[in-house]
Amino acid sequence: MGMYAVKTTASQERTVADMIMEREAEDIHAALAPDSLTSYVMVEADDHAILERVLDEIPHARNLVPGKSSIAEVEHFLSPKPDVEGIAESDIVELVAGPFKGEKAQVQRIDEGKDQVTVELYEATVPIPVTVRGDQIRVLDSEER
Repeated sequence: MGMYAVKTTASQERTVADMIMEREAEDIHAALAPDSLTSYVMVEADDHAILERVLDEIPHARNLVPGKSSIAEVEHFLSPKPDVEGIAESDIVELVAGPFKGEKAQVQRIDEGKDQVTVELYEATVPIPVTVRGDQIRVLDSEER
């Protein structure tokens, strides 16, 4: 048993992974289409020959990359990265969602456990702390750079 990489058409990774799992082949155990891996799907299977037969029937599945990988090599795709990773206090950010969309703000506090950031809006007359989810902001300027 091993992990195999399947080359796919760009932006069709999730579709290919779903179609592989819909085949319900006993020798195919899992299919993974991580957002950070463009044009590839990782598939856990007992044998590459079985996987090749299944891939022949799936549109957007281009080919099987020669060789197999271990679980350790794809493990970093399995745990989601928090949205607040790479954001530091005093960073200048833009809110990209919510009622303050388009506003610029400065990061005051980061709560990694809840994946939230407390920011202070720049153009506000009175500084009001606003807590938003990490995926609702985009870093414009970082002090660490």
